[in-house]
Amino acid sequence: MQFTQQQQGLLVCALVGALAVTALSPVTGEARRHHSRAQQETTVETTQDNLHVGHTRAVPRYPMARQGSEDMQARLDASLQPGETEPGSYVQVPATVSAYDDAIIGTPLASQEQCVKYLLAANPLPDISVTPQELVSYYYEEGEREGIRPDVAFAQACKETGFFRYGGTVTPDQNNYCGLGTTSATVKGAYFATARLGVRAHIQHLLAYASTRQPGEAIVDPRYQLVRGTYGQATLNRWEDLNGRWAVPGYTYGQSILSMFRAMLRE
Repeated sequence: MQFTQQQQGLLVCALVGALAVTALSPVTGEARRHHSRAQQETTVETTQDNLHVGHTRAVPRYPMARQGSEDMQARLDASLQPGETEPGSYVQVPATVSAYDDAIIGTPLASQEQCVKYLLAANPLPDISVTPQELVSYYYEEGEREGIRPDVAFAQACKETGFFRYGGTVTPDQNNYCGLGTTSATVKGAYFATARLGVRAHIQHLLAYASTRQPGEAIVDPRYQLVRGTYGQATLNRWEDLNGRWAVPGYTYGQSILSMFRAMLRE
């Protein structure tokens, strides 16, 4: 068959176009596969993030590496398990937005500086083994790890110790800031080797009442298991719920702690 010069030119163009489509197809397919995989990973990461809606304090999370779907699913399933935290991590808790929020679990409203000023205004020479600034920092570190409001817990410590003057059954050398184990005028209660451990025990004891979740650090509260064994799956959610439980008869025990906390906010 004979072709004119114009027809030959058109055939060459058609062949070149077909070859170009064939060469590009694998690239387009691979790009589509990468895009699909990226979409899948984004979906998993977004689902992970959505588990934390309504919370403001989070365990640090890092972008997932590109791994097999089984590994990603296992990590997602693990994040759904309630009541478990990695040692040294920080749990997620609802934000405290008002001075009149009476929940035990939450985030701090008062600053560490306000806590220190509040203590020193009441007692310029607190009988403690560390500086006031160090003691307050322990409350914030331990409290935020467990999701317990550290500023209100510190107000409770001020109440329990008479602003760290003591004078009752517990003595300063015990590093016992909340009367742990002091069941009568003759029972001195628990001793802790350091101020930090005393603070940790205090925070863990509050957690024992307020949550079924295990502490993020090894348990140093000697009465933690007693409280959990008594309450089972039940929890006390408000500071006023401690009335008659943490302190007996303690009719206004929780209210007085919250009143001290609000005074702290004015510092």
